[in-house]
Amino acid sequence: MPQVITDVYVTVSDDPERSSRDPELARHGYEGSPETMPDDVPVSALLSPIVAEAAKAGLYVHLCMPGVIERMSRDAQGIVAVGDAEAMRAAMCDAFDDAACGISAGDAPTLVAAFWQVRDPGNAGTVIRAADAAGCMGVVFVDDCVEELNPKVIRSTAGSLFHLPVVTMTTDGFFAWCDGRGLPVTAADVYGTPANRPRPLPEVLSDDEVSRAPRAVLFGNEARGLPADILERAAQVVSIPLYGRAESLNLGTSAAVMLMSMAMSSHVRSCPEE
Repeated sequence: MPQVITDVYVTVSDDPERSSRDPELARHGYEGSPETMPDDVPVSALLSPIVAEAAKAGLYVHLCMPGVIERMSRDAQGIVAVGDAEAMRAAMCDAFDDAACGISAGDAPTLVAAFWQVRDPGNAGTVIRAADAAGCMGVVFVDDCVEELNPKVIRSTAGSLFHLPVVTMTTDGFFAWCDGRGLPVTAADVYGTPANRPRPLPEVLSDDEVSRAPRAVLFGNEARGLPADILERAAQVVSIPLYGRAESLNLGTSAAVMLMSMAMSSHVRSCPEE
Protein backbone atom coordinates (compact mmCIF):
# COMPACT_ATOMS: atom_id res chain seq x y z
CA MET A 1 0.00 0.00 0.00
CA PRO A 2 1.41 3.46 -0.88
CA GLN A 3 2.47 5.74 1.95
CA VAL A 4 -0.56 7.63 3.23
CA ILE A 5 0.83 8.90 6.56
CA THR A 6 2.24 12.43 6.36
CA ASP A 7 2.95 13.44 9.97
CA VAL A 8 3.50 11.69 13.29
CA TYR A 9 2.97 13.28 16.70
CA VAL A 10 4.80 11.48 19.52
CA THR A 11 4.68 12.05 23.27
CA VAL A 12 7.92 12.86 25.05
CA SER A 13 8.37 11.99 28.70
CA ASP A 14 7.12 14.67 31.05
CA ASP A 15 10.54 15.13 32.62
CA PRO A 16 10.65 18.12 35.06
CA GLU A 17 14.45 18.32 34.86
CA ARG A 18 14.40 18.44 31.07
CA SER A 19 11.55 20.95 31.12
CA SER A 20 13.55 23.32 33.31
CA ARG A 21 16.52 23.05 30.95
CA ASP A 22 14.43 23.37 27.79
CA PRO A 23 11.37 25.57 28.42
CA GLU A 24 10.56 25.75 24.70
CA LEU A 25 10.13 21.96 24.58
CA ALA A 26 7.91 22.12 27.66
CA ARG A 27 5.69 24.79 26.12
CA HIS A 28 5.55 23.79 22.48
CA GLY A 29 7.23 20.43 21.97
CA TYR A 30 9.63 19.86 19.08
CA GLU A 31 8.92 19.82 15.38
CA GLY A 32 11.25 18.65 12.70
CA SER A 33 12.56 15.83 10.63
CA PRO A 34 13.95 12.85 12.54
CA GLU A 35 17.41 13.65 11.18
CA THR A 36 17.50 16.95 13.11
CA MET A 37 15.91 15.60 16.28
CA PRO A 38 17.98 16.13 19.45
CA ASP A 39 19.52 12.90 20.71
CA ASP A 40 18.49 13.53 24.30
CA VAL A 41 14.77 14.05 23.70
CA PRO A 42 13.13 11.61 26.14
CA VAL A 43 10.94 9.23 24.16
CA SER A 44 9.68 6.01 25.76
CA ALA A 45 11.18 2.68 24.75
CA LEU A 46 7.78 1.70 23.35
CA LEU A 47 7.63 4.71 21.02
CA SER A 48 11.31 4.88 20.03
CA PRO A 49 10.99 2.22 17.28
CA ILE A 50 8.05 4.12 15.81
CA VAL A 51 10.12 7.31 15.67
CA ALA A 52 12.92 5.36 13.99
CA GLU A 53 10.49 3.90 11.45
CA ALA A 54 9.11 7.37 10.76
CA ALA A 55 12.65 8.60 10.14
CA LYS A 56 13.27 5.78 7.69
CA ALA A 57 10.07 6.68 5.82
CA GLY A 58 10.98 10.37 5.72
CA LEU A 59 7.95 11.48 7.74
CA TYR A 60 7.76 14.77 9.61
CA VAL A 61 7.85 14.07 13.35
CA HIS A 62 6.36 16.31 16.04
CA LEU A 63 7.55 15.59 19.58
CA CYS A 64 4.94 16.87 22.03
CA MET A 65 4.33 17.04 25.74
CA PRO A 66 1.56 14.68 26.95
CA GLY A 67 -0.96 17.50 27.32
CA VAL A 68 -0.64 18.40 23.65
CA ILE A 69 -1.36 14.84 22.52
CA GLU A 70 -4.33 14.65 24.89
CA ARG A 71 -5.83 17.80 23.37
CA MET A 72 -5.43 16.32 19.88
CA SER A 73 -7.10 13.02 20.75
CA ARG A 74 -8.31 11.55 24.02
CA ASP A 75 -8.12 8.08 22.48
CA ALA A 76 -4.44 8.27 21.53
CA GLN A 77 -1.91 6.23 23.50
CA GLY A 78 1.07 8.51 23.18
CA ILE A 79 1.09 8.77 19.40
CA VAL A 80 -1.07 10.32 16.68
CA ALA A 81 -0.60 9.82 12.95
CA VAL A 82 -1.99 12.19 10.33
CA GLY A 83 -2.86 10.56 7.04
CA ASP A 84 -4.41 11.33 3.67
CA ALA A 85 -7.85 9.67 3.80
CA GLU A 86 -8.50 9.94 0.07
CA ALA A 87 -5.12 8.41 -0.75
CA MET A 88 -5.91 5.59 1.67
CA ARG A 89 -9.28 4.91 0.04
CA ALA A 90 -7.77 4.98 -3.44
CA ALA A 91 -5.02 2.59 -2.39
CA MET A 92 -7.52 0.16 -0.86
CA CYS A 93 -9.69 0.23 -4.00
CA ASP A 94 -6.65 -0.53 -6.15
CA ALA A 95 -5.60 -3.37 -3.83
CA PHE A 96 -9.14 -4.79 -3.87
CA ASP A 97 -9.28 -4.71 -7.67
CA ASP A 98 -5.87 -6.38 -7.92
CA ALA A 99 -6.89 -9.14 -5.51
CA ALA A 100 -10.18 -9.66 -7.36
CA CYS A 101 -8.27 -10.46 -10.55
CA GLY A 102 -7.13 -13.68 -8.90
CA ILE A 103 -10.66 -15.00 -8.34
CA SER A 104 -11.15 -16.21 -11.90
CA ALA A 105 -7.55 -17.42 -12.02
CA GLY A 106 -8.23 -19.62 -9.01
CA ASP A 107 -5.35 -18.30 -6.93
CA ALA A 108 -7.17 -15.73 -4.80
CA PRO A 109 -8.30 -16.29 -1.20
CA THR A 110 -11.68 -17.99 -1.15
CA LEU A 111 -13.54 -15.46 0.96
CA VAL A 112 -14.85 -11.93 0.57
CA ALA A 113 -16.50 -10.60 3.73
CA ALA A 114 -19.37 -8.16 3.21
CA PHE A 115 -21.43 -6.26 5.76
CA TRP A 116 -24.75 -4.57 5.04
CA GLN A 117 -25.50 -1.37 6.96
CA VAL A 118 -23.11 -2.01 9.83
CA ARG A 119 -23.39 1.16 11.90
CA ASP A 120 -21.39 0.75 15.10
CA PRO A 121 -17.68 1.69 14.76
CA GLY A 122 -16.60 -0.93 17.27
CA ASN A 123 -18.49 -3.66 15.42
CA ALA A 124 -17.08 -2.50 12.10
CA GLY A 125 -13.54 -2.72 13.39
CA THR A 126 -14.16 -6.10 14.98
CA VAL A 127 -15.49 -7.65 11.77
CA ILE A 128 -12.58 -6.24 9.74
CA ARG A 129 -10.23 -7.90 12.22
CA ALA A 130 -12.16 -11.19 11.96
CA ALA A 131 -11.97 -11.05 8.16
CA ASP A 132 -8.24 -10.44 8.36
CA ALA A 133 -7.77 -13.42 10.68
CA ALA A 134 -9.76 -15.62 8.29
CA GLY A 135 -7.54 -14.63 5.37
CA CYS A 136 -10.29 -12.88 3.43
CA MET A 137 -9.44 -11.21 0.14
CA GLY A 138 -11.08 -8.03 1.33
CA VAL A 139 -14.02 -6.46 3.14
CA VAL A 140 -16.99 -4.73 1.51
CA PHE A 141 -19.18 -2.30 3.45
CA VAL A 142 -22.52 -2.44 1.64
CA ASP A 143 -25.06 0.39 1.57
CA ASP A 144 -25.26 2.90 4.45
CA CYS A 145 -22.44 1.83 6.79
CA VAL A 146 -20.19 3.61 9.25
CA GLU A 147 -17.24 5.30 7.57
CA GLU A 148 -14.43 2.79 7.19
CA LEU A 149 -11.83 5.39 8.24
CA ASN A 150 -13.69 6.49 11.36
CA PRO A 151 -11.04 6.77 14.12
CA LYS A 152 -12.90 4.28 16.34
CA VAL A 153 -13.12 1.82 13.44
CA ILE A 154 -9.40 2.14 12.76
CA ARG A 155 -8.50 1.61 16.40
CA SER A 156 -10.80 -1.39 16.89
CA THR A 157 -9.28 -3.17 13.88
CA ALA A 158 -6.02 -3.41 15.87
CA GLY A 159 -4.01 -2.90 12.67
CA SER A 160 -6.06 -5.15 10.39
CA LEU A 161 -7.23 -2.17 8.33
CA PHE A 162 -3.68 -2.03 6.95
CA HIS A 163 -3.60 -5.75 6.13
CA LEU A 164 -6.52 -6.08 3.71
CA PRO A 165 -8.54 -3.66 1.57
CA VAL A 166 -11.86 -2.32 2.82
CA VAL A 167 -14.14 -0.82 0.16
CA THR A 168 -17.71 0.47 -0.03
CA MET A 169 -20.46 -0.46 -2.50
CA THR A 170 -24.19 0.00 -2.93
CA THR A 171 -26.38 -3.08 -2.53
CA ASP A 172 -26.95 -3.37 -6.28
CA GLY A 173 -23.29 -2.64 -6.94
CA PHE A 174 -22.21 -5.43 -4.59
CA PHE A 175 -24.42 -8.07 -6.22
CA ALA A 176 -23.39 -6.90 -9.68
CA TRP A 177 -19.71 -7.10 -8.69
CA CYS A 178 -20.18 -10.67 -7.40
CA ASP A 179 -22.21 -11.73 -10.45
CA GLY A 180 -19.57 -10.35 -12.79
CA ARG A 181 -16.93 -12.57 -11.19
CA GLY A 182 -19.02 -15.69 -10.77
CA LEU A 183 -18.84 -15.27 -7.01
CA PRO A 184 -21.87 -16.75 -5.21
CA VAL A 185 -23.21 -14.75 -2.28
CA THR A 186 -23.80 -16.60 0.98
CA ALA A 187 -26.10 -14.66 3.32
CA ALA A 188 -25.65 -15.16 7.05
CA ASP A 189 -29.11 -15.24 8.61
CA VAL A 190 -31.01 -17.26 11.18
CA TYR A 191 -34.41 -17.42 9.49
CA GLY A 192 -33.94 -16.87 5.76
CA THR A 193 -37.15 -16.66 3.72
CA PRO A 194 -39.78 -19.23 2.68
CA ALA A 195 -38.11 -19.44 -0.73
CA ASN A 196 -34.53 -19.44 0.59
CA ARG A 197 -34.36 -21.41 3.82
CA PRO A 198 -31.12 -21.39 5.82
CA ARG A 199 -28.72 -24.32 5.81
CA PRO A 200 -26.88 -25.03 9.07
CA LEU A 201 -23.22 -24.07 8.91
CA PRO A 202 -21.93 -27.60 9.70
CA GLU A 203 -23.91 -28.97 6.76
CA VAL A 204 -22.40 -26.38 4.43
CA LEU A 205 -18.88 -27.11 5.69
CA SER A 206 -19.32 -30.82 5.02
CA ASP A 207 -20.00 -30.14 1.33
CA ASP A 208 -16.62 -30.49 -0.41
CA GLU A 209 -17.65 -28.63 -3.55
CA VAL A 210 -19.11 -25.68 -1.64
CA SER A 211 -16.19 -25.49 0.79
CA ARG A 212 -13.60 -25.23 -1.98
CA ALA A 213 -15.45 -22.65 -4.06
CA PRO A 214 -14.75 -18.91 -3.74
CA ARG A 215 -17.63 -17.03 -2.17
CA ALA A 216 -18.75 -13.74 -0.69
CA VAL A 217 -20.35 -13.93 2.75
CA LEU A 218 -22.84 -11.16 3.50
CA PHE A 219 -23.77 -10.24 7.08
CA GLY A 220 -26.63 -7.95 8.07
CA ASN A 221 -27.20 -4.94 10.27
CA GLU A 222 -26.53 -5.39 13.99
CA ALA A 223 -30.18 -4.95 14.99
CA ARG A 224 -32.22 -5.84 11.89
CA GLY A 225 -30.14 -8.41 10.07
CA LEU A 226 -30.74 -8.72 6.32
CA PRO A 227 -34.09 -7.80 4.72
CA ALA A 228 -36.05 -10.40 2.77
CA ASP A 229 -35.33 -8.86 -0.63
CA ILE A 230 -31.58 -9.20 -0.08
CA LEU A 231 -31.91 -12.75 1.26
CA GLU A 232 -33.81 -13.68 -1.90
CA ARG A 233 -30.88 -12.48 -4.02
CA ALA A 234 -28.35 -14.68 -2.21
CA ALA A 235 -27.27 -18.03 -3.65
CA GLN A 236 -27.82 -19.59 -0.24
CA VAL A 237 -28.58 -18.63 3.35
CA VAL A 238 -26.47 -20.12 6.13
CA SER A 239 -27.16 -20.08 9.87
CA ILE A 240 -24.94 -20.78 12.87
CA PRO A 241 -26.54 -23.41 15.12
CA LEU A 242 -26.87 -22.54 18.80
CA TYR A 243 -26.42 -25.44 21.19
CA GLY A 244 -26.95 -23.57 24.45
CA ARG A 245 -29.66 -21.25 25.74
CA ALA A 246 -28.48 -18.03 24.08
CA GLU A 247 -31.05 -16.62 21.66
CA SER A 248 -28.54 -15.17 19.24
CA LEU A 249 -24.94 -14.10 18.59
CA ASN A 250 -23.84 -10.52 18.03
CA LEU A 251 -22.43 -9.42 14.69
CA GLY A 252 -18.77 -9.63 15.67
CA THR A 253 -19.11 -13.15 17.07
CA SER A 254 -21.18 -14.36 14.11
CA ALA A 255 -18.66 -13.00 11.62
CA ALA A 256 -15.73 -14.54 13.47
CA VAL A 257 -17.38 -17.97 13.78
CA MET A 258 -18.61 -18.19 10.19
CA LEU A 259 -15.57 -16.70 8.45
CA MET A 260 -13.05 -18.70 10.47
CA SER A 261 -15.05 -21.92 10.05
CA MET A 262 -15.23 -21.47 6.29
CA ALA A 263 -11.56 -20.54 6.09
CA MET A 264 -10.45 -23.56 8.11
CA SER A 265 -12.63 -25.91 6.08
CA SER A 266 -11.26 -24.52 2.83
CA HIS A 267 -7.65 -24.75 3.97
CA VAL A 268 -8.04 -28.31 5.24
CA ARG A 269 -9.47 -29.43 1.90
CA SER A 270 -6.95 -27.56 -0.25
CA CYS A 271 -3.93 -28.59 1.85
CA PRO A 272 -4.62 -32.17 3.00
CA GLU A 273 -2.07 -33.91 5.17
CA GLU A 274 0.35 -36.01 3.20
